[in-house]
Amino acid sequence: MTSQKPQRRLPLAAAVCAALIFTLPACAPPSAVTPAAAGEAPAQVEKNAETGIAQLTVTERGLARIDLKTEPVAAGTGTDVLLPYASLLYDANGKTWVYTNPAPRVFERQAVTVTKVEAGVVTASAGPAVGTPVVTVGAVELFGTEFNTGK
Repeated sequence: MTSQKPQRRLPLAAAVCAALIFTLPACAPPSAVTPAAAGEAPAQVEKNAETGIAQLTVTERGLARIDLKTEPVAAGTGTDVLLPYASLLYDANGKTWVYTNPAPRVFERQAVTVTKVEAGVVTASAGPAVGTPVVTVGAVELFGTEFNTGK
């Protein structure tokens, strides 16, 4: 039997990594950055007052910096959905989430009820609808942006 304590620290480590990534300077030389782009925030965060979950609108430059990638949710058995394990995030309380991509450059965190993880695939009894794109690369950075861990 394994301890759950190391897994509880994973979301905190992910948030710290996201904060570090957003505070590091861009790899391009300063002359390559235009003055307008230099002052532009990489994402706009709009919190929903009822749910507390934010909608993030990421700039093209922000997307390029984190090399964001998505994959669609697949149908499972019955009402279950299948998600790539890379899309799954754990918060500080151990709750599981994914970031959906409902519109171009727009991302929203959505709760997922995991029933099984096997061979890199998550089976969930509750989560995004089949066909919904979920973030597989860059979700940690979105999580850090949503919770303003870079400041």
